Amino acid sequence: MVKTAPDYSFETQAAARGYGRIVGVDEVGRGPLAGPVTACAVWLNPDRIPEGLNDSKALTEKRRIALYDQIMEVADVSIASCSVEEIDEINILQASLRAMERAVAGLKVPADYVLVDGNKIPPAFGLDAEAIVKGDARSVSIAAASIVAKTWRDRLMVDLAQQHPGYGWEKNAGYGTKLHLEGLRNLGVTPHHRRSFKPIHNILYQDK
Repeated sequence: MVKTAPDYSFETQAAARGYGRIVGVDEVGRGPLAGPVTACAVWLNPDRIPEGLNDSKALTEKRRIALYDQIMEVADVSIASCSVEEIDEINILQASLRAMERAVAGLKVPADYVLVDGNKIPPAFGLDAEAIVKGDARSVSIAAASIVAKTWRDRLMVDLAQQHPGYGWEKNAGYGTKLHLEGLRNLGVTPHHRRSFKPIHNILYQDK
């Protein structure tokens, strides 16, 4: 299978159907045991699309940071999160959708049409939208959103790691790596841990 880079074809097709402001949205941080789930919505000016946009997971950290700066310079960008408390209250899927809704709602200029990474469209968009499986590798707008969301959340987890050392968040972004699980066993649960996630739940309730 040939790896293709994302392009502007989904945006062009939506424009041909009469939509003006076409926005890509993606979220990051569904799997970690700690930290918020973060979403980003991006409107790209078709005349100023940064070179080399791709699924954030396919890029080196250095490349991601360079593209993040370029995207922030030329695009309408909105970043939003759902807190650990919200994740525990409504579950991670609903929290991911809510973060995406907030990101789209926060754009400077309202969107007309939303390209969503994945297979679910958040119900509260109130906008025409299209779900694109593996969208971050297929649409440049979603790729840009994935780069911004990941870079922003990684930086947040580095900040939180300084307040709560010993879990390796600066390296693992809150995912359940060996170092993170060792930190949980030795240091216990922080306010930034998702209590509804099994490893955390088990630690909290093993003595009960």
